[in-house]
Amino acid sequence: MLRRLVIFMAVLVVAVPAIFYSFQAFSRASAIKANIVVDITKTTGPFPDRWKALAQGGEESGVRMLENVVSKISGLYPKYIRLDHIYDFYEVVTRDSSNNLKFDFSKLDKTVCDIYNTGAKPFFSLGYMPQTISEDGSLIGKPKNWNEWTFLVQKTVEHYSSKNTVLPCGAMENFWKTDIYYEVWNEPDLESFGKWKYTGAKSYSDLYFFSVKGAQQAQNILPYKIGGPVTTALYKNWIQKFLDYIIANNLRIDFISWHHYSKKTDDYTQDIINLNKWLGEDPKYDKYENLPKIISEWGYDSEKNQIADTEVGAAHTVASLRNLISSKLEQSFLFEIKDGPTLSWGILTYQGEEKPRYKALKLLNDLEGSQLMVDGEGSN
Repeated sequence: MLRRLVIFMAVLVVAVPAIFYSFQAFSRASAIKANIVVDITKTTGPFPDRWKALAQGGEESGVRMLENVVSKISGLYPKYIRLDHIYDFYEVVTRDSSNNLKFDFSKLDKTVCDIYNTGAKPFFSLGYMPQTISEDGSLIGKPKNWNEWTFLVQKTVEHYSSKNTVLPCGAMENFWKTDIYYEVWNEPDLESFGKWKYTGAKSYSDLYFFSVKGAQQAQNILPYKIGGPVTTALYKNWIQKFLDYIIANNLRIDFISWHHYSKKTDDYTQDIINLNKWLGEDPKYDKYENLPKIISEWGYDSEKNQIADTEVGAAHTVASLRNLISSKLEQSFLFEIKDGPTLSWGILTYQGEEKPRYKALKLLNDLEGSQLMVDGEGSN
């Protein structure tokens, strides 16, 4: 009975993308009709779990957004949860009476504990600029003094990756504090997040340089990951200029990340193809070809779109992940976990009710073991 159930679910995971592909290509006269054949005697390897990653955006400040959905999230067995707005939403930085920086991670700690209670590790987006550090007083300005940003990153890494870290949820085994990710900023190329350039007066290269410097100054810590450039999409000029700067300054980089929103389910895997092609264009990039590649936000639409909350959105999720699990991608973070007070991108409502995309992920979670050989999917 169990074997038949697994086979049924495997066929369903193939069939749902096929339906979605047909929907996408309804008007294409040249489309090749699918004739799906599943051979249960042949496998293509173990079913990977690199897609078990979720992202939460900044829908609500000053509260534990994930508190009421911990059990729902844990049911998806995520490996990592990406958290944005860690400095501005959780009031991490102030100044004392002598005008020195003062750090208080207590509010952020509570949300990080919620992440741990789901069974996941945190993946931090290092941003945004604390107003007391910012040159123009905004959350997207560059710092008045780069050393203060460096110190902030140092203290962040020391706080969450320390061998002695104790959070409100208690002391943890080193496993849970090892390989925490620190991603430098969020969509730096976007106007609303600062419109940083890869060079110039407001340079992401500088931001990355001083972030790495801060992380490397951290003391008594466990292994961690730091990387970027986390642009709104994968751009050749950004990737190559970013790596040129890293080469010239001998900087650490542990992963390459970017975002991608598209209704076309093949676009995500095309990113991997393009990136590998660009890295192969010059021998100086050879040592970066095997860096972990991470899509740290992805979804149906970068704008709020009610279709994403329908069965079409769920089919899009399964179809996209069906492609991603066979690509050379370290992780892909579906955006986002939970709506804010108004409808947004969540797979759960503000009250924690399940949407179709959540149920699609639950379906995928029930698959384990080896992937079955599939043929005859057509051209879509």
